[in-house]
Amino acid sequence: MRVWFLEYATVSWTPSSWREKPIRQVPEYPDPAELAAVEARLKSHPPLVFAGEARNLRRALAQVAEGKAFLLQGGDCAESFAEFHPDNIRDLFRVLLQMSVVLTFAAAMPVVKVGRIAGQFAKPRSEPFERQDGVELPSYRGDCVNGPEFTRESRTPDPQRLMQAYAQSAATLNLLRAFASGGYADLHNVHRWTLSFIAGNAAGERYQALAGRIGETLDFMEACGITSASVPQLRTTDFYTSHEALLLGYEQALTRIDSTSGDWYNTSAHMLWIGDRTRQLDGAHVEFCRGIKNPLGIKCGPGIEEDELLRLIAVLNPDNLPGRITLICRFGADRVADRLPRLIRAVSREGAKVVWSSDPMHGNTIKSQSGYKTRPFDRILKEIRSFFEIHGAEGTHAGGVHFEMTGQNVTECLGGAQAISDQDLSSRYHTHCDPRLNASQALELAFLMAEALRAERINGRGFAASA
Repeated sequence: MRVWFLEYATVSWTPSSWREKPIRQVPEYPDPAELAAVEARLKSHPPLVFAGEARNLRRALAQVAEGKAFLLQGGDCAESFAEFHPDNIRDLFRVLLQMSVVLTFAAAMPVVKVGRIAGQFAKPRSEPFERQDGVELPSYRGDCVNGPEFTRESRTPDPQRLMQAYAQSAATLNLLRAFASGGYADLHNVHRWTLSFIAGNAAGERYQALAGRIGETLDFMEACGITSASVPQLRTTDFYTSHEALLLGYEQALTRIDSTSGDWYNTSAHMLWIGDRTRQLDGAHVEFCRGIKNPLGIKCGPGIEEDELLRLIAVLNPDNLPGRITLICRFGADRVADRLPRLIRAVSREGAKVVWSSDPMHGNTIKSQSGYKTRPFDRILKEIRSFFEIHGAEGTHAGGVHFEMTGQNVTECLGGAQAISDQDLSSRYHTHCDPRLNASQALELAFLMAEALRAERINGRGFAASA
């Protein structure tokens, strides 16, 4: 394995060397000169995140890789220009805060919070074209490429959308930083994070009970002289952003040399991941990502083989740095028991230091009887259960979860305590792409995972024993 890698490593890397490699999932822009001009403009714009922040995230993920922390990663399937609103950003942020509190309280370990936000505008597609009523148009690839409306004008890739994506990402990051450090994330506000539409349901009531216990603890600490003023960790939180590295021209334009370390960092997000459709060893996406120093994710679907995964890890993390690589496993509830153990054993034999994370969304997508693309809550839960159970059996750390979710009161995934039915889907089905968990369903999953983490901490038992 290492001999093979040494041969690969002799090839020099630059931010543009990916352009010499075969590439998939690239939209066909009608005017390449306009695209190049937009990318040149982006290159002159300020970074969205800073190299030091990305290094902090890698250090936090190193704690996850060593079994000392847990990764919570979630957000929209694809961000939308039309739904861009501060309330939507706030609501996603506070649901992630709620989930983090639940998991931290149960596991007694830090939770690393990473949003699919401030850059998650592009989506890979199974087919490059869509056909309706005999008309064929390019598939919708996310708002930074084209529009969802089925018209030729909307579906034609437009480079100017990249500028709008950059502007929206900058504004989103500005608000997220204010929430994280301006007092909103203070643990004394734990009661106020509950969204109104989940306040009366089972998950909301359980959260309020937990918030009451936390409030009593804070009151005791304050009586002992430990306050938000004296302990900054009580009033602020670290929050990071991530998205799929798909449109490499955009990513290249925002890749800069860090003046402190002299290394190349992508400044569009703290963490990037390579999708299941673009992880070819000889492809452009792997080539681009191997040269940047950000933490990286690799989406691992049912088709990935052990040797391929080991080669990817070797290319992307030759120094075997903990926290550099997160393996985001998306097998489906019926396949995870067959595929995941083999990968865990191969990675463990190689001694690779990785974070294992479960994406229980993508492998469990179905079409409902009413024709909506959806995801059954029970299948999502089944895959998470299997993920924890398998890691318990293998003696490895189930390090995190990766959800497509929203703080909005949507009806896109079937089931959960709200018992969303096929007939309910049409009432609030707002996604432009894939179905998302709503806040109630996400919080419900957090409690179910918390039970497993708590049992593991106290009794050494896995998820199956506690759920």
